[in-house]
Amino acid sequence: MEAMEPSSAGGAVPILVHRPRKPLRLMAGVRLGGGNDGGAVRVGATVRRPVREWTPSVHELLRHLEGKAFDGAPRVLGVDDDGCEILTYLDGDTVGAAQVWPPWTRTEDTLVQVARWLRSYHEVVADFRPSADARWRGGRRWAPGLVIGHNDASPFNAAHQDGRLTGFFDWDFAGPTTVDSDVASVALCWVPLHARHVAASEGFTEFDARPARLRRFLDAYGWTGRPEVIVEDVRAQLRERAALIRRLGPTDTGLFARLLRRGVADDLDQAVRDLDGFS
Repeated sequence: MEAMEPSSAGGAVPILVHRPRKPLRLMAGVRLGGGNDGGAVRVGATVRRPVREWTPSVHELLRHLEGKAFDGAPRVLGVDDDGCEILTYLDGDTVGAAQVWPPWTRTEDTLVQVARWLRSYHEVVADFRPSADARWRGGRRWAPGLVIGHNDASPFNAAHQDGRLTGFFDWDFAGPTTVDSDVASVALCWVPLHARHVAASEGFTEFDARPARLRRFLDAYGWTGRPEVIVEDVRAQLRERAALIRRLGPTDTGLFARLLRRGVADDLDQAVRDLDGFS
C-alpha cells in the first residue's frame, strides 16, 4: 500500500506501508531483542527477517557495499524457503530491549567512530546507482545528487564489540536522501538531539555538552559547513516524522499505529521546541 506524505522540500513522496498478506514462519532460532517493526531471528551466524517490498532494493545496496569491501554492514546470503532474507550476523553488543542504553552509546569515542563510519559509507555509496525499478520503504525515487542512506543508523541498530563500532544492521529504511540530511539524521541519534526527557530516559543527561558533541561529530565526519544547517535539517526531519505518524497512525495496524499510541509524535514536537536557540 502507498500513502502520500509531504517531503521536507515541500513536495509529496509516497510512503510504503507494509501490511503482510499472511504470517511468515521464521525458522527456529534466537529471537533478537528490540525493534519496533517485526524483529529478527538469529540462526547460527546468520539473521533471518521477512522479505518485504523493498528488500530486493536493499539487497542491491548491500551487495554494492560488499563489492567495495565495506565491512560496517551485513552481507546478503539469499532468501530461504520460508520467505525470509538471510543476512550475516554483526557481532557485538546491542541496545536490544534495554530501557537505559549501555554506556558505550554515550561516549565521545563511539560518537567519533559513528561519524567516521558515516563518512566511509558516503564515500563507498557515492557511485551507487539503484536499478530503475528500485523501491524503497520511504517511497522516494533516486535522482542525481542523492545518495542511498541507512536512514535509521541509531544506537538501536548498532553493534559494538571490544570498544569498536562493528557496524549497523536493519537496513529496512534505506533509501534516497541528501548527504546533508543523512549527516543530520545520524547526528540526531548520536549527539543526541532528541527531546530531553526522551534522551534522559535512555541514559543521556549531559545536555549542556550537546553543542560541543555536535561539533565533535561534524569535525570527525569532515563536515565543513555551519552546524546551524544541520540543526535546522534535524528540526525539519522531526516535524516530518511527527506528521507521518499522525497521518498514518490512525489507519495503520503496525509500526505507525504503535508509535502513535506511545506518544512518539508528541515527543518529536517537544524535540523541535528543545532545539530552539541551540548553539
